[in-house]
Amino acid sequence: MRRLAGKVALVTGGGSGVGRAAVEMFAREGARVAACGRNAARVEETIAAVRAAGGEGLAVAADVSSDGDCGRLVAAIVERLGGLDIVVNNAGVGYDYELTHPGAMADLASTPPASWQDVIAINLSSVYNVCRHALPHIFAAGGGAVVNVASIGGVMGMADAHAYSAAKGGMVNLTRSMAVAYGPKGVRTNCVAPGSIETKMIRHRLSAAGDPHLADATRFMVSPLGRVARPDEIASACLFLASEEASYVNGAILVVDGGTTATWS
Repeated sequence: MRRLAGKVALVTGGGSGVGRAAVEMFAREGARVAACGRNAARVEETIAAVRAAGGEGLAVAADVSSDGDCGRLVAAIVERLGGLDIVVNNAGVGYDYELTHPGAMADLASTPPASWQDVIAINLSSVYNVCRHALPHIFAAGGGAVVNVASIGGVMGMADAHAYSAAKGGMVNLTRSMAVAYGPKGVRTNCVAPGSIETKMIRHRLSAAGDPHLADATRFMVSPLGRVARPDEIASACLFLASEEASYVNGAILVVDGGTTATWS
């Protein structure tokens, strides 16, 4: 029996990285999956891969920092896929070496108001926007699961990345509060807190080191395992929390960082 057979899931930020890995993984486990993102072409690519593998999915272009977009997103999922049982709030912005979101990793005094608001809107308010529209349908289904993808930056202090850290820290405590409020209604809410993940941004950092020995040292410093996480490793944690294997897990913050935070304690 596939772990998510008969379930309908939404994964935000489903066009790349952890989001794409989660969409494809959930579909393999039997879920009908909606992927959303601001880049329509990328989410279409994700769902094309799902369909090519024999799964059922829906691609929706949406900006989860917009309450209106989230309302339309959830309505489309319920209409096209027949309900909603699982939400994975994965959309977010972080360290961007191309500086399209420079405020994400600046300290407070160096963060322009527009950058602060942008990061909070995408990384935290999006959870409110999505869940406000999704929860009535999950309640109607008799319960389900919400998985919020935060960061180890949300559980530890950081010298920079103040907007990012504040948003992810807010997501961590919102997870706990939702678990307390909605557990009695059959909705489990949990959080995955990843460390560094193999993404375009991390690859850019490693390649920019120039000296291959320095690049190797940088990679090793990311975690005691000597590497960064693959997107599918974070997606696997999301799958566990969304499945019945985690039926008594509620309000948990699952750190998936290869031991990075163990070196801080």
